Amino acid sequence: MTAFDDWRTRSPYYDETHDALAQSVRRFVEREIAPHIDRWEAEGELPRELHRKAAEAGILGLRYPEQYGGHSEGFDNFHSLVVTEELAAVGAGGLGASLMTHGIGLPPILALGSEELKQRVAPPVLAGEKIIALGITEAGGGSDVANLKTTAVREGDHYVVNGGKMFITSGMRADWLTCAVRTGGPGAAGISLLLIDMGAPGVERSRLDKMGWRCSDTAAIHFSDVRVPADNLIGPENGGFIGIMRNFNSERLGMAMGCCAYARVAMAEAAEWAKNRETFGRPLVGHQSIRIKLADMERQIEATQAWVDLCAWQVKEGKDRPADFAMLKVQATRMLEAVAREAAQILGGASYITGSKVERIYREVRVNAIGGGSEEIMLDLAGRQLFGGGKT
Repeated sequence: MTAFDDWRTRSPYYDETHDALAQSVRRFVEREIAPHIDRWEAEGELPRELHRKAAEAGILGLRYPEQYGGHSEGFDNFHSLVVTEELAAVGAGGLGASLMTHGIGLPPILALGSEELKQRVAPPVLAGEKIIALGITEAGGGSDVANLKTTAVREGDHYVVNGGKMFITSGMRADWLTCAVRTGGPGAAGISLLLIDMGAPGVERSRLDKMGWRCSDTAAIHFSDVRVPADNLIGPENGGFIGIMRNFNSERLGMAMGCCAYARVAMAEAAEWAKNRETFGRPLVGHQSIRIKLADMERQIEATQAWVDLCAWQVKEGKDRPADFAMLKVQATRMLEAVAREAAQILGGASYITGSKVERIYREVRVNAIGGGSEEIMLDLAGRQLFGGGKT
């Protein structure tokens, strides 16, 4: 079991169906992932076969429509949170980011795309046969999505795409890219979404080496006169910004849950170390200062998990608001940073040697705080939405 995961049995949001799913995913992780994760971290990517195995295990298709190869009947967004929790058990954030990259690449197509596009793309993705990624961020723009520069100019029955994307998760292995492009004037009103075949002439990609999330391949992508069929337009022309925005809330909720899960993994390793490591004639946990650290870690995790669950319930009931997801992401990433730091303090020198989960999780703190919207952008977004003083 994931350390301290009895918290679900004490929560009003989870029942026996969530526990059954947790046990199923846990067995998959123990069998198909845990024995290999260190090698995948060293190699810098996940094998494509893992996507097919995850699809067969029912992980990739969870909460996606049955007509496209998913299974949504009887599942809610708390089941998705359970999957996030269980995938975190190996202590490698790149696993969830890359294996579940369809979670940000596919929803815009299902929400805005034509039926033909949905039927063409969703089934092979949910079967693990194809990999889809999301291309929003650019080298010069970061979180300033409304000012992206990549252009798509209509020429007959094609768009011609020029520009580039940066920090794209699964960008090296992706077969398709749900890509934000500029088809109109400046600002959000000129943005569209296009599905780009990553094998098309004119697409070039370069692997980016990283401090963390090492088993997740990350790419810089360049487009040079790439011709994309007009049928690959996702939603109306110049109407892509809303598709991007509606994706962000679920991404931030998922990231916040991931922070809680990885914090629990780090705390579990620290607690186990404290029980077995002896200093000054007694176990480390016998020292008051260590017990205080562990209790404070648990306090921060429990408080953040409560907010994650509340936001998930608000989504389920249609009572959510974007400001909450922005603030939640900041809360969760700062909590993870604090917990990872204290876990490293407890492990001492062992936390600085490759091989512990704490060492890996600590390296991955920053990607959570920056990816999906930096702390500063998130807090300003929430401030503008709650208190005014700027454009929303």
